[in-house]
Amino acid sequence: MKRRAAIAIRRRRLVIDAGGRASCAAHVASPNCDDRPPATPITLVVIHGISLPPGEFGGDAIARLFTNTLDPAAHPGFAEVAALRVSSHFLIRRDGTLVQFVPCARRAWHAGVSTWRGRERCNDFSIGIELEGTDDIAYAPRQYTTLARLTKALRRRYPIVDIAGHSDVAPGRKTDPGPAFEWTRFRRLAAGRRR
Repeated sequence: MKRRAAIAIRRRRLVIDAGGRASCAAHVASPNCDDRPPATPITLVVIHGISLPPGEFGGDAIARLFTNTLDPAAHPGFAEVAALRVSSHFLIRRDGTLVQFVPCARRAWHAGVSTWRGRERCNDFSIGIELEGTDDIAYAPRQYTTLARLTKALRRRYPIVDIAGHSDVAPGRKTDPGPAFEWTRFRRLAAGRRR
């Protein structure tokens, strides 16, 4: 029954409403966001990779990080990140499940100190999408499918002109989504091509 429900969700059209909320997404509110600067169009998507504990998948640690409820004593890897105030608009789990933490109309705190094509403060004009994964472990096929669907929906709603990795907007400081992310595969799917 659960598998049928998941298939039904994957077949529904993913739509971003006027407030920036995605259909087909589980919604978990993060306090780590604020208003975008006035009259700032959303033109960039930033793709990230995240795993908590590092190198492990599943569980609720990512959601806890983005909602400021991560227990630093629950795992040795949590101590250095639990106090961070970060978020992303979206998380795509290994099974392709889409979770939204911040409406796209608001500024999520995902890119940090960043620059893209000469513009600083990428959070002002971007949407952050986290993929559950690491730089060096292959991302799952369903993640690419969901990412492509989400990208198409975002392009229907916003004047997106660029898609970059976190490593592209914060070179030398960040490495994600890393060499394991298949840009060619993603671009092919986002363009509507299967091969």
